Formats: sequence, structure tokens, C-alpha cells
Amino acid sequence: MDDYFEHLHTVGFEETNIVGNVYYVNYLRWQGRCREMFLKERAPDVLAELQDDLKLFTLKVDCEFYVEITAFHELSIRMRLLELGQTQLEFGFDYVRLDPGGIETLVARGRQRVACMRGPNTRTVPTRVPESLVRALQPYLPAARVEAGSLA
Repeated sequence: MDDYFEHLHTVGFEETNIVGNVYYVNYLRWQGRCREMFLKERAPDVLAELQDDLKLFTLKVDCEFYVEITAFHELSIRMRLLELGQTQLEFGFDYVRLDPGGIETLVARGRQRVACMRGPNTRTVPTRVPESLVRALQPYLPAARVEAGSLA
């Protein structure tokens, strides 16, 4: 079993700039989309909690670019769990171009730190990572750092 969750994406013209390269903000959008698809496929209970009062706040994102990509490149966005804390998570993202012949090229690498919060928008407070999300992340724990007591 892979130690990452994979979301496949084909780059479209609308994601490129005037010279034909992918505009940087799309890499951040793809991080969010990959995280959403993970929740949909692996943690649907969390989606129900998001309809209630759970909030997943993105605290920090970054992305380093190695190789330019353009429209119609096929990508694998691979999300890894880097850290599991009591109230926060950190994910890593590898952006891999999938070329004919099974050739894979790492084109970028990013990170995203997320805090779990509950309550009305005016008074949100940190909350533990939901148990259903912890269960969904179990296959990805070997590569992650886990805070003491976070799974208790």
C-alpha cells in the first residue's frame, strides 16, 4: 500500500498564464482539491461534521517549483501525512507529472498545515482532530510524526 493519497488531474488551459505555464496559485488549489477528495473518499463522516460546526482552517501553505508544466499535462497530486497533532495536521504534497511510458517527474512539492476548530464563526475554538479523520489517516501514520497523546 502506498503511503500517500493520490488525486489525478489533467491541466487545462484556464490554469495557465499568458506564456502557457501553470499559474502558481493553481498548485495551492490542487492541494485543497486533493484534501477534499481524501475527505470524500476516505472520511465521509468528517464531511457531515463540516456541515455542522467543524471547521478545517488552513493555517499555512507553501509550494516549491522544480519543473514547469503546461496544459494537458497529466498530474498525480500525492498527499502525505507529515504530522498528526491533537488539534492540527500537516500534509505534504508531491506534484508528479505522468508522462507516456510510465515516466514520472516530480515537478513541485508543497505543504499545508490545518487546524481543527469548532463553534460559530465569531467564536471558534481549537478542537481535537475528529476520531473518524484519525481512523482515515491510519494508513498514512508510519511516515508521520505523532504528538504524544494525540491518539488517546
